[in-house]
Amino acid sequence: MLKSFLKALSLMDWRKIAIRMMHCPVCASRQPMIRLNTNEISVRCLRCRASAITMSLVIVLHRIVPDLETKEVYELSSRGALFNYLARNSKKLTFSEFFAAVPPGSFFHGIQCQDVQNLTYDSESFDVCTSTEVFEHVPDDLKGFSEIRRVLIPLGVFIFTVPMSDQSETIERARLSPTDEIEHLLPPEYHLDPIRGHAPVLSFRNYGQDIVNRLISQGFAHAEVIVPGNEIPWGYASSVVVAYRGAGTV
Repeated sequence: MLKSFLKALSLMDWRKIAIRMMHCPVCASRQPMIRLNTNEISVRCLRCRASAITMSLVIVLHRIVPDLETKEVYELSSRGALFNYLARNSKKLTFSEFFAAVPPGSFFHGIQCQDVQNLTYDSESFDVCTSTEVFEHVPDDLKGFSEIRRVLIPLGVFIFTVPMSDQSETIERARLSPTDEIEHLLPPEYHLDPIRGHAPVLSFRNYGQDIVNRLISQGFAHAEVIVPGNEIPWGYASSVVVAYRGAGTV
C-alpha cells in the first residue's frame, strides 16, 4: 500500500488534483474519486481503485453482456479492479498471467500461466473474454486474436482495451526475429501503470483505427470501437474494442 501511495505521489500534478463524490461503474455506487493528473491512469475510484480505463470497459461490458451473471469469462490478468468485478459478477471466472519461464497451462504461485498466442484451453470454452492494455505487448497480436476467437463460444464476445490513436493504421514498433530476438523498427516504447507499480513492458505497436480490420482478419464476424459517454469521472472515457465471434449476441 505504501509503495502504491508513493507511486501515486510521483504521478501527481498538484495543479490538476481533484477529489469529489461521483458514480463508479465498477462499484455501481457513488464513491470518492481522485484525479491526480490529466490522463486515464490518473483518475481512480478510491474504493475499488479502478482507473478510467477499467470504468470504461465495465460500462461497455454491461451494455453488451447485461446478463454477465450467467456467463463464463476468461480474463487475461489475476488481479485489479476488473478482475475483482468479474469475480463478483460472472458465473465463473477463469484467469491467467504470462510468465516467461513457466510452461503454458501450468501454475506459478497459484496462478495459471497462459501465452495468448498459444492458449491451452479447449475451443469454445468461454462466453466472454476480457483484457486491459495487454495486446500492444503481444509479439504476434494477430495470432493472439485468433486464439481468443477459438476459445470463445460461437456467439462469444471479446471486450478489451489497448492504447489507441485516431490514426488510420497501426504502427509496428518492434517484432520478433526467427530466432526470437527482438528487432526494433522504431525507438523502443515501454508502458507501465505508475500507480500499481508494474515494471515497464515493451510495446510492440501503436494501434490505430484499423484494429477492427485486424480482428476481422482473424475470423471475428464483426468488431467495433465504443467510447462511453459522460459516465466516466471528469470525462476521461477510453476507447473499448468489442469483437464478436459470430453473428448475433452472446
